[in-house]
Amino acid sequence: MSKKEKIDHFNPNGMASGNQLFGLPFSEEESDIVILPVPWEVTVSYRTGTAKAPSAILEASKQVDLYDPDLQDAWKQGIFLRKVNKQMMKWGKDLRAKANNYLSYLEEGLEPEEEKFLRKMRDQINIGSIGLNDWVREEMRSVLLKHKMPGLLGGDHSTPLGLMEALAEVYPEYGILQIDAHCDLRKAYEGFEFSHASIMYNALKIKEITKLVQVGIRDYCQEEIDVIRASNGRVKTYFDADLKRDVYGGTSWQTLCDSMVNQLPPLVYISFDIDGLDPKLCPNTGTPVAGGLEFEQAVYLILKVVRSGRKIIGFDLNEVAPGTTEWDANVGARMLYKLCNLMGLSKKMYQDSSYNQLNEGVNKGAERIKRKNVEEDEDLETAD
Repeated sequence: MSKKEKIDHFNPNGMASGNQLFGLPFSEEESDIVILPVPWEVTVSYRTGTAKAPSAILEASKQVDLYDPDLQDAWKQGIFLRKVNKQMMKWGKDLRAKANNYLSYLEEGLEPEEEKFLRKMRDQINIGSIGLNDWVREEMRSVLLKHKMPGLLGGDHSTPLGLMEALAEVYPEYGILQIDAHCDLRKAYEGFEFSHASIMYNALKIKEITKLVQVGIRDYCQEEIDVIRASNGRVKTYFDADLKRDVYGGTSWQTLCDSMVNQLPPLVYISFDIDGLDPKLCPNTGTPVAGGLEFEQAVYLILKVVRSGRKIIGFDLNEVAPGTTEWDANVGARMLYKLCNLMGLSKKMYQDSSYNQLNEGVNKGAERIKRKNVEEDEDLETAD
């Protein structure tokens, strides 16, 4: 059955059936958006549970109604969630156990610089995280080569670095809109080079990322403030307390969103940590912090990005921890649907000469990925 035939036979008003995201009937080849699940939480520093998010959100997605007022017939674009890689999930569990042991020794006052066995444990975790980044990058390369719109569903917030790197191979420059309670600008937090608290520090190593705009930040340290101040404007942070005080003083959310959007370049990647929302919406997330955005505040900001003429080139959604109820997964599934639909809307609105020029650039980027893959294969053959 063709995609058109599936659309003709599918009832978007009926009960979801099957085991695909949002109950949609499309294959990966038929879908415009492809999402990679990454059930990884090796470096979480407080509560666990984010590794269960992809399966919990998949189940909760069947309760999401498919009508979206921001994008007519949104479901027809097709959204496909790849199957969880069980080997990667097991690898993550094993490394998480090592990380737990490592952190317990740190809590007892032991120092890696003084204990060889601690350095070995730390190095194993860091090497494992490099392996994860490499795997994500290769998976996302395959999505981009097919000219699909990419999304990533974590797991903890360390997971999308490989996607950011893959996008940098295609796009000469882009910006990140980060919705989060935390700056995530720590260098090798707790000794973990690829910690969930270090994702944006590592993202800034990617030269193609020209701007990082952070929104909802309300828990941070001096080290992160120093990174922001030393960035020469590359990092623009909208602290939650400042946003709230501006609103209390009479500034509209629309005006504040316009300011945020104006900081972003034409191409935008969205990195959405669910703890950027008010914790009443995500009480089981790993590191909840009082304050934060309402659901529709976040959606309004992303819609503003789209309506400004900027193009969303990819996204991640992380740190959803289902807990003992379906609430967190329900909120996560609904935010995932909005992220997909607003990315689809941005593509639709970008159908002009600038889009055609960009498409040419994407084609060139895809060719670069192909050449890189060939070169890497040749290097392996030489090594053999």
